[in-house]
Amino acid sequence: MKLSIKYITTLVLGFFFMAGNAFAQFDRDLQYYTYPDQRGLNQFEAPFQTDVEFDGVNVRIGGANTLQFQGLSQDNDAGDLPALESNFNLATSNLDLDVGLGDGLRMHLRTYLTSQHHTEAYVKSGYMQVDRLDFIKEGLLSGLMDKMRFKVGHMELNYGDNHFRRTDNAFAIHNPFVGNYIMDSFTTEVAGEVYYYDKGLLAMLGVSNGKLNQSVVAGDIKTHATVYGKLGYDKKMGDQLHFRLTGSVLNVSNSPSIYLYSGDRAGSRYYSVMDDGFRSGRFAPSFTPGRGEPAAAGEMTAIMINPFVKFQGLEFYGVFENTSGNIKGNDSRTFNQYGAELLYRFGANEDFYLGGRYNLVSGETMSGDIEIDRFNIGGGWFLTKNVMAKLEYVTQSFDGEGYTDTKYQGGEFDGVMLEAVISF
Repeated sequence: MKLSIKYITTLVLGFFFMAGNAFAQFDRDLQYYTYPDQRGLNQFEAPFQTDVEFDGVNVRIGGANTLQFQGLSQDNDAGDLPALESNFNLATSNLDLDVGLGDGLRMHLRTYLTSQHHTEAYVKSGYMQVDRLDFIKEGLLSGLMDKMRFKVGHMELNYGDNHFRRTDNAFAIHNPFVGNYIMDSFTTEVAGEVYYYDKGLLAMLGVSNGKLNQSVVAGDIKTHATVYGKLGYDKKMGDQLHFRLTGSVLNVSNSPSIYLYSGDRAGSRYYSVMDDGFRSGRFAPSFTPGRGEPAAAGEMTAIMINPFVKFQGLEFYGVFENTSGNIKGNDSRTFNQYGAELLYRFGANEDFYLGGRYNLVSGETMSGDIEIDRFNIGGGWFLTKNVMAKLEYVTQSFDGEGYTDTKYQGGEFDGVMLEAVISF
């Protein structure tokens, strides 16, 4: 949703005026809420228990700002890629509104104030989360609601666990590295999710309308509902050990556009690498026709498994993802993604960390097999719970016969990234 320059100016000035006069709002306690700062690290879904009492409508104003210094270089076999200079990327900003509307009833709304792809402000997503029904009648179905949650809105789909650790435009404080995964599974659609949680066991079933950009105009191809789910176990055993294992599945049965890997409208962190637009450095499997081609229905099934273990300061996070699909009537194609992160957090409050991430994507395009691999190594420092700095070295390469006679043949980029993050 585009906003006028006058409205943006008023919004931003008002935002900082309120921040200067009511900073305590940023630390207000909300029920069933993941804090967008150091306290929210490794929380994944919002907590299913709370000790916060509801005492009236509670408005929490927050946001995030980031800035990167990019020092990357790139090359390919043809030697025809543009030269990159070391310089700063565009600063990005988010504005968040989180409102406790009733006992167990919370609203979230995120607006991108500026992003790589859109310099104008627009609403990214919003949802309503229901953890209690006391706002209707005290004690209503309390035994059931001790284990249930409902979410509904035009929102980020809870497929896999990568989206809990990814950078969402300016919100980058929970991502230990500067970039997201190569196959960046993220989309916002009108959806509803039902959760069941009991002593660490987690189950979720969700349904979306399959559309990133909403429209009621009938097209040549009717988009069917997207169905997705998650099953897992998440348990903290004292202050020393946190174990989580989840499996997710998402199915698109009939759609002219599939957005799971192309739903990010903000942009990547590696600007202009491979001269590849605002999602540079990523790969999105395509199971629908490209622009200018006749419309046709596509189908896709994606599966992701994510183990997570944190023992004292040592932290491991893993990714296995299998995605297969086709334009109906054509042969099915499959892509696999593998990822592994190993971090060590240290200091009095684990304010420092060092670590590495390996990410590999392989599969068969219409032109042949491809393989993309990336390695990150770096670290970070929480100057406060709301302010952090990251430094990393990244290298990524492209290989396979599917890239023959394209700009990706022999393609690679590498270099240093420095990122400053504020989140509150």
